[in-house]
Amino acid sequence: MRENFEGVAVFVASAEEGSFAQAAERLALTRSAVGKTIARLEKRLGVRLFHRTTRSQSLTEEGQIYYERCLRALGELRAGEALLESGRREVSGRLKVAMPVLFGRHCIQPILLDLAANHPGLELDLRFDDHLVDIISDGYDLAIRNHTPGAGRGLESRLMARQRKVVCASPAYLQKNGVPIRLEDLADHEALVYWHKGHKYPWTFRGPDGGIVEPDLKWRLQFDNYEAITDAALKCMGVAYLPDWLIRDQLRDGLLVSVLNDLLSDEFYTYAIWPATRFQPLKLTVALESLSSGLKWIAEL
Repeated sequence: MRENFEGVAVFVASAEEGSFAQAAERLALTRSAVGKTIARLEKRLGVRLFHRTTRSQSLTEEGQIYYERCLRALGELRAGEALLESGRREVSGRLKVAMPVLFGRHCIQPILLDLAANHPGLELDLRFDDHLVDIISDGYDLAIRNHTPGAGRGLESRLMARQRKVVCASPAYLQKNGVPIRLEDLADHEALVYWHKGHKYPWTFRGPDGGIVEPDLKWRLQFDNYEAITDAALKCMGVAYLPDWLIRDQLRDGLLVSVLNDLLSDEFYTYAIWPATRFQPLKLTVALESLSSGLKWIAEL
């Protein structure tokens, strides 16, 4: 029976990566080993699984059918492992997590490092990237995203935190330029704006009727990094609109002062997203609970 399963993992990786070379890199094998494994699998099954040319590789109709069946079988195997894990109550195995760079480093990584410190059998593979990843195809156990997730096929999600931003500046800047009292007053100040991929991120607030209000701004300094904006605000270069979790220490120490506090910033949300399985692995369950508990301080700021 064992020989019937030989090559399945190699086949699935080759199908998902789109090439034997990338599958070999993913599995820490040689390209030759991957090719020979697929050839043996095709010989045993009596079908061709891939269309191969010098420039491309794609699944045949039979290969697509076999791939879908293999995914189901692997899902059942993972479900069985999850049941065994929950019986042992020992958190172990590799947890691959994708997260935004800044929020990940400041808010997610510390929680997961504490989790790993308390569970020696847990391995962490943390990836920091502001671009969206394909959670299933790229083999992630979990992804953290600072926006409402779409209806991804085969994915589950959970709200982890509600974030808000604050308008702030250094005491010296406010003493020199005055304190904005109304939203309209921001037009008389130097704004430190976040600019990413050719677009300025707006400063949005909730108006009295619940609608979105966006003030007019003027600026001469723009950045694609919130930490750089924080540095500029500390140097009295202007007024900033920053996530409160990022500047909580500066606000506490009086290095920055929040203004327009009677205005409600437009909230945005942080979600955890993971592949849907029949039985959730213990390592994922524990990670989700740790993150949910560990991120509560954001809402309390």
